[in-house]
Amino acid sequence: MAAAGADRTDKRRLGVFERYLSLWVALCMVLGLAVGKLFPGLTDAIRRLEFGEGSQINLAIAVLIWLMIYPMMLKVDFTSILGVGKRPRGLLVTLFVNWLVKPFSMAFLGWLFFKYLFAPWIAPAEADQYIAGVVILAAAPCTAMVFVWSYLTRGDPAYTLVQVSVNDLVMLFAFAPIVTLLVTGASNLTVPFRVLLYSVVVFIVIPLALGSLSRAVLLRVKGPEWFEQKYLAFFHPVTVLALLATLVLIFAFQADNLTGRFLHVVLIAIPILIQVYLNSGLAYGLMWLLRVPHAVAAPGALIGASNFFELAVATAITLYGPESGAALATVVGVLVEVPVMLSVCAACNRTRGWFAGFGEGAAG
Repeated sequence: MAAAGADRTDKRRLGVFERYLSLWVALCMVLGLAVGKLFPGLTDAIRRLEFGEGSQINLAIAVLIWLMIYPMMLKVDFTSILGVGKRPRGLLVTLFVNWLVKPFSMAFLGWLFFKYLFAPWIAPAEADQYIAGVVILAAAPCTAMVFVWSYLTRGDPAYTLVQVSVNDLVMLFAFAPIVTLLVTGASNLTVPFRVLLYSVVVFIVIPLALGSLSRAVLLRVKGPEWFEQKYLAFFHPVTVLALLATLVLIFAFQADNLTGRFLHVVLIAIPILIQVYLNSGLAYGLMWLLRVPHAVAAPGALIGASNFFELAVATAITLYGPESGAALATVVGVLVEVPVMLSVCAACNRTRGWFAGFGEGAAG
């Protein structure tokens, strides 16, 4: 009875920004479309700004992405990985689904839907772009929002941190090869590997290194209370504003595509939704079969479902341009992220009893 009472009283809530993220995205979409249509000269001038000649990395997008990713990396504690040997099964399931199932299943779904099932409505060149976009999206496991989903399912915060930290390390080495392999294999596009490496360095290596260094120095000099309550708290509104500004720019760059391709937005969302439920269900089921505690199993399922959409959007823009179909596909991932992930959270919470016999202290 006590546990049941705790379930009834522990009603966890998202913050205003996270709860209404889909609304903010929609508003940014409207504003971005207006800017793109009403101020085409300004939009084109911003589009031409590059982070280094020939890099194909848009300067405005790069700055905004750093303002989003750096605060995320501040939360990653790589020393937490040292204790993972005590409970390896949850981490192994997470790595299996994220790196051996998720990108490959998304490539297959993209190829199936865009090349064949949606062929009457999507031209072959557009299909290739959309495949590239959804592959890039699936090859980037979520970092920041996972902590929100873990909180909503009463996940083990320390173990969630381990899962995120290890995924970030794997992403340093696996993201570029997997994207290259699957995009070239499932579509007729080529991936400029040098440009992709630039993207990895700019959007993963640099912010990860700066975040790790800042975390180590500031925790030692200022202490954990100041770091958590002052430094991280300062960056939360910065991250929110940077995300919204990035979306406005992306939708401005995509103004012509979006106004003429609303049906395509709906079609792109379908394989993304299938992929989310497929991979979250697979991870959750494997956790159950391996008797992993719910506090580890639920965040693991959510990591398998969600995406590091900030990185995906930046990479798609870098590789194929801000007005490309690949960038559009990653933006659709942002549109569906929150409502879909909330439904996965709700499913995990409703099925908590399935894991009752495993015990939160069991080896996982």
